[in-house]
Amino acid sequence: MARLNVKIADLELKNPVMTASGTFGYGLEFADLMPLDGIGGIIVKGTTLNPREGNDYPRMAETASGMLNCVGLQNKGVDYFCEHIYPLIKDIDTNMIVNVSGSSPEDYAECAARIDALEKIPAIELNISCPNVKDGGMAFGVTCAGAASVVKAVRQRYHKTLIVKLSPNVTDIAEIARAVEAEGADSVSLINTLMGMAIDIEKRKTLLSINTGGLSGPCVKPVALRMVWQVAKAVKIPVIGLGGISCAKDAIEFLMAGATAIEIGTANFLDPAVSIKVRDGINEWLDAHGCQSVSEIIGVI
Repeated sequence: MARLNVKIADLELKNPVMTASGTFGYGLEFADLMPLDGIGGIIVKGTTLNPREGNDYPRMAETASGMLNCVGLQNKGVDYFCEHIYPLIKDIDTNMIVNVSGSSPEDYAECAARIDALEKIPAIELNISCPNVKDGGMAFGVTCAGAASVVKAVRQRYHKTLIVKLSPNVTDIAEIARAVEAEGADSVSLINTLMGMAIDIEKRKTLLSINTGGLSGPCVKPVALRMVWQVAKAVKIPVIGLGGISCAKDAIEFLMAGATAIEIGTANFLDPAVSIKVRDGINEWLDAHGCQSVSEIIGVI
């Protein structure tokens, strides 16, 4: 077997396969379907400082080669997570990473600080695609200043591995990546969902309650792959690639484009064991091509 272990800052991964936030619950929901300790990490669903109800239904819609969602970060808040969820997941033998969202830099920082106190959560992933309520609702992640403001605030209060999840809905994603790197991000993950829409022509209305939503699935992969390649060449910190990965071939493409690790999202809904299959497929490809370690193919493009 080839060596599959990789490192994201201080975070040691037994293999480069992780699950994306919002597609794998808290991991426990998949415990009867696959060995949770068989992958490099699980990024649990988005957590905010205060409880959120999310958007009205309908908030999911199928599209060609993908899906739209506008769930709206429904969760019971960080205190509920710390008191009720953390005790159930802290002993899972993989990296349990919390995705953190907010509506102001202060919200992000306070949420991150409470998670910082949890011994067995070694990293967080910041979702900077959230709207800035103090600045007209534009997402933090679409400007360098907005992205930097969140990372700077969180870095002052969070002391473990800090991953920043980048929005693809920008003109120059490499510029955003450099901005968060400068403020202390240990890694960037990309891409978050692309903004999309679907319409029911008989009802003459959109399929989602808030009209637009995040597009994910195989249809976004070429865009994600291009952005990962661009960002990997623009920053010195490790890049985590995601967007439309549904098999080992997809994952290997992202690794070759410069990703140190990958996340699998929408494909979990189709096949709950897909992450294990991708892990095994990467290993089989490396063996077949005479590679001793996955590091031999990272960034070869």
